[in-house]
Amino acid sequence: MQYSSSKENHIKAIFHLQESDGLVTTNELAAALQTKPASVTDMLKKLKQQKLLNYERYKGFKLSSEGKKVALQIIRKHRLWEYFLVEKLQFGWDEVHEIAEELEHISSVRLIDRLDEFLGFPKTDPHGDPIPDKNGKLIEIMQVPLSLLPENTPAIVSGIGDQSQEMLELLNHKQIAIGTRLEITRKFSFDQSMELKLKQSPVITLSEPVAKNIFVRYDQ
Repeated sequence: MQYSSSKENHIKAIFHLQESDGLVTTNELAAALQTKPASVTDMLKKLKQQKLLNYERYKGFKLSSEGKKVALQIIRKHRLWEYFLVEKLQFGWDEVHEIAEELEHISSVRLIDRLDEFLGFPKTDPHGDPIPDKNGKLIEIMQVPLSLLPENTPAIVSGIGDQSQEMLELLNHKQIAIGTRLEITRKFSFDQSMELKLKQSPVITLSEPVAKNIFVRYDQ
C-alpha cells in the first residue's frame, strides 16, 4: 500500500522514538516532527484506523507489527539512497540526509530492489547505521561508545550517534569517518576529554560529548 509523505514521516518518527522509549506520547512525537500536538493527534487517528498503530490509554502508543514493517521499508529506502549518494555521486556524509528524506518517499519497490542490487546489497549506510533488507531484517552491530573504550585498545569507528551536519563537519575536520582506525592514548579525569591516535595522523583531542556519539568496534 502507498502512503502519503506525511504519514510516512510520522511512522518513521514513531519507530525511532519507540526504539529508545518504548511507548511514545503525542508531545514526544510532535517535538520530533516540530509540529503541534493537535495535528499529530489527527494523524494518529488515521494510522490507528489503518491498523498501523497500537494505543494504550493514558500510556502512549507504538507501531503495530504492520506499522513496523512499513517503517523499516522507509528506513531501508532512506539509508540505501544515502549510500548511493555518498558512494556513487561523491556527496559528503554530512550532505545526504535531507536529500534522502525526499527520496525515501519514492514508492516503487522494484526500483529500490534494483538499487539495493546495484549497490551490492550494503549492510550499513555512510553513518554506520544498519540497512534493513527487503524483508525488514537488520543486522546487529556489536559496538560501544568511544567514551567507554579502554586506553591503548585498537578500535574501528562503526557508527555515529548525533548525525547533525555540525557533528559530521567536526568529525570531517578531525579526519574521523566510518572505518577509521584509532586508539585512546590518554583520558583526562578533569573533564573526561581524551587524546586519540589515528593511523597516519597526529594525536587529536576529543571532548566527552563528542566521544559519546562515536561508536566503535574492537579492532581484532
